[in-house]
Amino acid sequence: MKKLILLIAALALAACASLNASANQSELSLNQQKWQDANISHYRYNLAISCFCVFTQDMPLIIEVKNGEVVSMEYSTGNAIDPGSLEYFQRFSTVDRIFEQLEKDSNGEADEVVAAYDATYGFPNDVKIDYVKEATDDEIWFTVSDFEVLP
Repeated sequence: MKKLILLIAALALAACASLNASANQSELSLNQQKWQDANISHYRYNLAISCFCVFTQDMPLIIEVKNGEVVSMEYSTGNAIDPGSLEYFQRFSTVDRIFEQLEKDSNGEADEVVAAYDATYGFPNDVKIDYVKEATDDEIWFTVSDFEVLP
């Protein structure tokens, strides 16, 4: 009897996790469509990344994108971006790349992805990614702020 109760509890928990993942994926898809429908080709935003990384003291980055390509990326402090960090930042250097990264992470590259989205344009503006739930210091948080559409 105890085994049956444990089995039912395990199945219920698995179903809840599956429903939560489906809801997150649906929310991601809806907001990605909102972003695509906005058809914004030139924009600028601040990207603040928090993690157990050496570059966080220089955050946020100021990123300008035109026609899907990064026009400029710089620390708000004016410090030079280390080439190794620049490679890491490429994952978040455009809104489309942020969506691609969230989709990968939501589809199994991370144990947990929690995201909030901009109400007007749909881009992710507050994200927490935990790659290994049982591990320490592998999480990343980032925020997109001061978004502006440019002519």
